[in-house]
Amino acid sequence: MAEELRVTDGLSIPMHEIELRTSRSSGPGGQHANVTASRVEAVFDVESSTALDEVQRNRLRERLGPIVTAVAQEARGQARNRELALQRLAEKLAKGLATRRRRRPTRPTRASRQRRLAQKRRTAERKRARRRPTQDD
Repeated sequence: MAEELRVTDGLSIPMHEIELRTSRSSGPGGQHANVTASRVEAVFDVESSTALDEVQRNRLRERLGPIVTAVAQEARGQARNRELALQRLAEKLAKGLATRRRRRPTRPTRASRQRRLAQKRRTAERKRARRRPTQDD
């Protein structure tokens, strides 16, 4: 097994900072006669991590909370579920650390404003046509 979990190009988390818990699976591998603990839960404590800088720690704490977990129990074997749980943990952390692009404010084009107003006029006319005729008509 690798010594570090690769999250992004610039960030790897040492495996000793990730706690791997095993338990009996409810799905495949949890039901055969020689019962195995094939369900794996990867737990990462954001607060006590030495791999993260303060900005990353705050961002993860804000978006994912102080403790990030990922669970895998699809495979029959514990080894495969460990791989899946670590992969899911890395994906969660990468998504939590991603910086969102700022929205560039835009204005509606003249054509889109005209289309919107034309649609409003058609809708108003359709609703007007549904009304009961007045004394004037």
